[in-house]
This record gives sequence, structure tokens and C-alpha cells, in this order.
Amino acid sequence: MDTGGWDLPSAELPPLPPTLGYPAPPSTRQWSGPPAPPVGMHPVSPPPAHPAAPAYPTSPAYPPPTYPAPPAHSAPPAHSAPPARPTQPAQPGTARPTAPVRPVPPARVPKQRRGRRSATPPPVTPPPGWEAPKGYVPVPVRRRRRWPWLLLLTLACCCGCPAYYGLPISSQYPARAALPEQVADLSLRQDDGSAATARQLENEVRQEHWLAEDTFAGVYATSDGKRVTVFGGTGFRLSPEADADAEITRLTERYALEAPETVQTGVRGRHERCAIGQPAGGDVVVCTSVDHGSIATGVFTRLSVADSADLLNTLRSQIVQPERG
Repeated sequence: MDTGGWDLPSAELPPLPPTLGYPAPPSTRQWSGPPAPPVGMHPVSPPPAHPAAPAYPTSPAYPPPTYPAPPAHSAPPAHSAPPARPTQPAQPGTARPTAPVRPVPPARVPKQRRGRRSATPPPVTPPPGWEAPKGYVPVPVRRRRRWPWLLLLTLACCCGCPAYYGLPISSQYPARAALPEQVADLSLRQDDGSAATARQLENEVRQEHWLAEDTFAGVYATSDGKRVTVFGGTGFRLSPEADADAEITRLTERYALEAPETVQTGVRGRHERCAIGQPAGGDVVVCTSVDHGSIATGVFTRLSVADSADLLNTLRSQIVQPERG
């Protein structure tokens, strides 16, 4: 630390001594005589002249540098060695502290995550010199991915099943019922007896199917004496097949019905049963048709089972109308 004033002389480092050149290598010649003298005996070119060093300011704290005299050489002047480089005296306060050597930490090994598959292995190549047999055609092996099939199966189970079972319900419920005046060759009878029979049947439907939203009943007849009595109601039904069997069972005792027959309707969610009966008034055929939105039952005279089933489908299409097309 400099604690003096501004008038103190500043000390500067002495200049470096001149750099001496390297001796010239000896010339190579063929062997023709005694051995050549050693390398040190060859003449050395004198060092180049350098400008004189500037004078240094003298002060008690910083004396001027002194250079030792070159040692005397025993060799002749022509082969004298270059003077030794003077040693610069160490000055106080100029030594630099040596930085401590820090230990190099070992390289960190990357952590391996568990549960993940390693990178794709390199493709297998044939060994060198291998030749394929005659007629061999390489076919690339394609890795099968199973997740698209699993995804499609999940979507089919989650969306396909509700759509499959929900479509008949949405197309058959809700529905409304109304008796038309004319259906094919059948005419609705308006006499007192037919009206009383229709009211009685409608009350029975209301009592047996207490969840019915609407009920209907009517008596139709043709010009040649064929008589058809139809009754039923509208409302949501979760199991129409079981309701069709239950309706035939309820009417078995009244019309003395035989074993019922299953009739194919061709409509998903609609079930139909027909049975032959022998009441006191004569032979009849009783058919009932039930879907998710309504139930319709018909009692037919002087018709076969197949004709009775077809006529019930015709009456049903004219009486029951789904509200959703």
C-alpha cells in the first residue's frame, strides 16, 4: 500500500535482458578424417546489439538493479560461450498468492427412471459375409399395436351398448293413442252396446296397467260380420317381452286360451304373442303386441292366427303414433 504523498518517485520494473540467439548447427560432411570437434567448440555469432537501458531513478527504498559480471571462459575468444542471463532480484510485495487447488468432483451418473421402457433397440443386421438363400425376399416385421383395438373396444362398450339399447326406447316412447273411424275394411261401431264394452275394457286396462299414461278401447266390424275388439294403453315399459307374456296370462281364463305362440314383428323392442281361445260365444284369436311405449291387444273372430297378427299390426300403426317419428 502506498502511504506517501504525490511527490514520491514511482518505481518501475527493470527491463528484461536481451534474448540470445541459439548456436548454428554444424555442417554435415562425409567421413574423411578424424572426428569433428564437439558442438560447443564451434564459433557462435555475437548477440545483436540492443539500445541502452534507460536510467532508473535512485531512491533509498528501491536501489538500481545490478548485473553480475560474466564468468571467464577457458576457451579461445572466438569460441567463447554467450554470457549468462542476469538474475532479477525479487522485490518485496510483488509475489502473487497462489490459489488453492480445488478438488474436481466426480462426474454424476444420470438417474434411471423406473417403469419406462428403454429406447428402441437398433435393428438386427446380418453378420458380415452372410448371403440370403435363393428366392428369399426380406419382409419387414411390423410391430403390432394393440392400443387402437383396445380404444375401439372401450368406445364400443361405452357408447355402442347404450346406443343399441337406447335407440328403440327413444323411437317408441313417448307415444299417443287415438281410435280412427276407419281402418282398412273395418269401421268403428258407435252403438250403445259397443260403447259400453269399450268403456269396460278401458277401465280394466287402467286398473291392470296403473302406470299407463293414456288408454283406448273400441269395437270394429266389417260388412260381412267379422268383429274385432281392440284395447290398450300408452306409457313407458322397461321389459315389453315380459309384459306381453303377462297380458296373455291375464286373458287366458276369460277367453279359455291355449298355449300362446310367439309372432315375429320385425321391429326391435316390440314383442307379440297370439293364442287361440274357445269362449262361450265361439272360437276367437287373442293377440297382444307390446313395445317400450305402448301395449295393444285385439280379439278377432273368424280369422286365423297369422291373419289376426297382421290385422293387429295394421290397427296398431293407425291407433298408436310415436311422438318422435
